[in-house]
Amino acid sequence: MVNHSYKDNLSKAKILVVGDVMLDRYWFGQVNRISPEAPVPIAKISHREDRAGGAANVARNISSLGGQATLLSVIGQDEAGDALENLLKANNVHTQLYRDSNISTTVKLRVLSRQQQLLRIDFEEIPTDEILTNKLEIYSKLVSEHDLVILSDYGKGCLRYAEKMIVAARALGKPVLVDPKGSDYSHYKGATLLTPNRMEFQAVAGGWSDEAALTQKAQALRQELQLDALLVTRSEEGMSLYQKDEVLHQPTVARQVFDVSGAGDTVIGTLGLMLAAGYDYEEAISIANRAAGIVVGKLGTAVVSQEELFC
Repeated sequence: MVNHSYKDNLSKAKILVVGDVMLDRYWFGQVNRISPEAPVPIAKISHREDRAGGAANVARNISSLGGQATLLSVIGQDEAGDALENLLKANNVHTQLYRDSNISTTVKLRVLSRQQQLLRIDFEEIPTDEILTNKLEIYSKLVSEHDLVILSDYGKGCLRYAEKMIVAARALGKPVLVDPKGSDYSHYKGATLLTPNRMEFQAVAGGWSDEAALTQKAQALRQELQLDALLVTRSEEGMSLYQKDEVLHQPTVARQVFDVSGAGDTVIGTLGLMLAAGYDYEEAISIANRAAGIVVGKLGTAVVSQEELFC
């Protein structure tokens, strides 16, 4: 039975998710022979499955946990865009998806056999500046209608104006959580919280020899970017939250790691939903950590339900 206090509180929270969306396509089949044309396996496809990826997966996780999610992004005027929009509507995500006829919707196609990935093929293009400028205008109107903003950056161009988005949201008193990308975090300055994983943080801050060195680097980056907090997700080492006067560490709760793709989406989606519902960092991090432990036990891009998380 779901904890009703969580259910009631989360159902009132309104989250605006902005960022790069993609359609994750999975082709499942069997490999029984090698191609006579080249030394590669032949996969005979038995079934296919589409899932919402990137920022769309963040929004889907929020909806799955009972929150109200609105997704603002750019897609192509194509079949993949239609499929993605239909998936989101079926998962009760409010969509503000702007069509750019000059690009194709980002698609990640994975071919699997016996639960093992054989190949991934990516299709992606950068949205035009005109579409992004129009999206920025819509964003300004949407922010005031939501409790919290999540920026999900996959480096596909939708968050070209992230700095302006952060300024606009914070001016209205709205917290902004960012799942960052790349080695330059300067355009995330002023956000409430950043959630880099261990590799992403290391690419920005450099390596460390012990916990003290990690803490020093994390606090230096937090201060430089004027963040309220910095959360570093550390795979099997759990996750660590760095605030001005406190460091909070959560050990991993994963029982079995099957697939880490999309785990970051689950973390920031759950964390944002908990904070928007009025829970403090300690409670929010604990629940987000538990959600990550569940989702990595699933194949591919996946979500966590209320029943799995709160029972």
